[in-house]
Amino acid sequence: MKETYRRPVVNRLRTAQGHLDAVLRMVEEDAYCPDVMKQLSAVQGQLEGANRLVLRNHLETCVAAAMAAGRTDEIVEELMEALRFDRVTTGPDRTAGGLGSKATVR
Repeated sequence: MKETYRRPVVNRLRTAQGHLDAVLRMVEEDAYCPDVMKQLSAVQGQLEGANRLVLRNHLETCVAAAMAAGRTDEIVEELMEALRFDRVTTGPDRTAGGLGSKATVR
């Protein structure tokens, strides 16, 4: 991973980890459910941000190298498989493919 992305990814993951520890304490202390939900959403945001950075790194390194080497079909299939696990790009009510198309998937 490029150092440009490594540090921010590690920071986001450490932040999410610390935040999740706090959420666990909230649950153990029987905190108000909407407060727990709000904090869980913050943890998810950190994880989604880290995931976007990892994807960007992958596009700039592995995908670019594979395309330059003429392995376009292979890398597109690999990328599509990886994106299946990304809620941000493939979640409900996202645009087709989640990559900026104007057609809405239903």
